[in-house]
Amino acid sequence: MTTDEFRKYAHDLVEWIAGYFENVENYPVKSQVKPGEIFDRIPGKAPLLPEPFENLIRDLDEIIMPGITHWQSPDFFAYFPSNSSPPSVLAEMITAALGAQCMNWETSPAAAELEEKMMIWLRDLTGLPENFEGVIQDSASSATLAAILTAREKSTDYLINNTGFKNSPQLRVYCSEQAHSSVEKAVKISGIGRSNLVRIPVRNDFSMDPAKLETAVSEDIRNGYLPCCVVATIGTTGTTAVDPLRPVGEICRKNNIWLHVDAAMAGTALLLPEFRWMTDGKEYIDSFLFNPHKWMFTNFDCTAYFIKDAARLIKTFEILPEYLKTRTRGCVNDYRDWGIPLGRRFRALKLWSVIRSYGVEGLQDKIRQHIRFASELEEMIREEKDFEILAPVVINVVCFRYKPEGMDEDSLNKLNEKLNHALNDSGKIYLSHTVTAGKYTLRMVTGQTNVTLAHVRKAWELIRNTARNITV
Repeated sequence: MTTDEFRKYAHDLVEWIAGYFENVENYPVKSQVKPGEIFDRIPGKAPLLPEPFENLIRDLDEIIMPGITHWQSPDFFAYFPSNSSPPSVLAEMITAALGAQCMNWETSPAAAELEEKMMIWLRDLTGLPENFEGVIQDSASSATLAAILTAREKSTDYLINNTGFKNSPQLRVYCSEQAHSSVEKAVKISGIGRSNLVRIPVRNDFSMDPAKLETAVSEDIRNGYLPCCVVATIGTTGTTAVDPLRPVGEICRKNNIWLHVDAAMAGTALLLPEFRWMTDGKEYIDSFLFNPHKWMFTNFDCTAYFIKDAARLIKTFEILPEYLKTRTRGCVNDYRDWGIPLGRRFRALKLWSVIRSYGVEGLQDKIRQHIRFASELEEMIREEKDFEILAPVVINVVCFRYKPEGMDEDSLNKLNEKLNHALNDSGKIYLSHTVTAGKYTLRMVTGQTNVTLAHVRKAWELIRNTARNITV
């Protein structure tokens, strides 16, 4: 492809992208294709001869788009959002064009220093302690794994990194029953073992019970285990419950346990001073993460990971073969030593673009709007006698179910599961579910970049009408 051809097709694709932004509401939110349908439409063998780029654009519309679930639709209310925005997309285009591999400072000084500055911006915007240092990871799963590996090495004085588990004490990791599955995955990958993950019961608001945590830690110490790490959650995946950091942190401090905080979704709410109550006890935190690629309008992937003692993180991961030695070693941040992969993308550029394009007040305004939408949705649901709220509404997630009179719990669960599928199969909205106290629970998340109160009201009318016309 010549530069002239590139220029032409690039303009065509920008028009395509702008048109997509303008028309995304017209697509079925959840893809309507059946398993294998896209696969069968793609040729079985790669082309021997070059094809014109127009063919790819044609197949994008005809083959790929029917198989896309539209996370950028304002009618997407499922899971947690994976938001994008025009400033983020434009910066991602530059990142792709530069093609920089940002493993060391020397491989692109601007990438390293912009990342360092962006993490200072985010640290200060979220009210985290000034002694925290940050790095951008690809996902919350990777950041949690980095935290647990660092906690593992701190607990054993780097014994496992050097000689393996043979002479290591048996380590324990703790999280609430509502913690994300990435904690269990990290415990497995770290070699600590799934059987050594202790799930702490939750209170009525689905947050971790500190008294139960203290009991579990004390019993483990008596039985010869070594408590290694507690993972507290600010904004659990199911209900956005907030674990109480201060009492949890006091237990960790008393027993020399690493405290990692997973704030993947709800961390963005810390841009609002009125939500800083969620980090009461932040002085006890050893590591902390949140995802700008969820609710801060920065396209995937971009996880902000903060740590109190960066030297421990670096000591856990650093390795220095001859071909990576540089003259600036020790004078700059070589972020390849701050996580699992050697290769690193220039993620800071899109974060810089988003923060500058919206401004702090613009980001705060949108976040407050989304929280207000959830509050108003909660009120709409409470006004209906045949619906009920199933969890406290903390930020932008509303957990509820349809509950007509005279049905037992098993029938209600089946009814709400059928309702969920009916709504998603309609293509008009997309919801996901969880289970709270044995109850099949619909989750509606009002956090998509361009969602408005009108979208929320339209979705609620659809939910209400569909529910009252459905039978088990």
